[in-house]
Amino acid sequence: QVQLVESGGGLVQPGGSLRLSCVGSGSIFSLYMYTMGWYRQAPGKQRELVARITDSSTNYADSVKGRFTISRDNAKNTVYLQMNSLKLEDTAVYYCRFDRGGSSWWGQGTQVTVSS
Repeated sequence: QVQLVESGGGLVQPGGSLRLSCVGSGSIFSLYMYTMGWYRQAPGKQRELVARITDSSTNYADSVKGRFTISRDNAKNTVYLQMNSLKLEDTAVYYCRFDRGGSSWWGQGTQVTVSS
């Protein structure tokens, strides 16, 4: 089993920044083979993909391009999401997810609230 723990959420004003982290533990081997992603779910809305990273590429939702950056540190079993120029509509619970070989693991989520 793989366990994921997110951290770094909080309350921030519009235009501010936050950095989310997600650390994986448990039965993780050859982390470079995992796709890692950040998803979010706002109240009353479906969970959506924010950003995803493989060992060689990244992709982003259109709504966050140019503002968010996903990165990974395989040695630390960690994926990050640097969020800049935050907007009110970025308010949501953010979840990380690891994928490998048809299996997926989710973290418990971290709340990000953008409010003035």
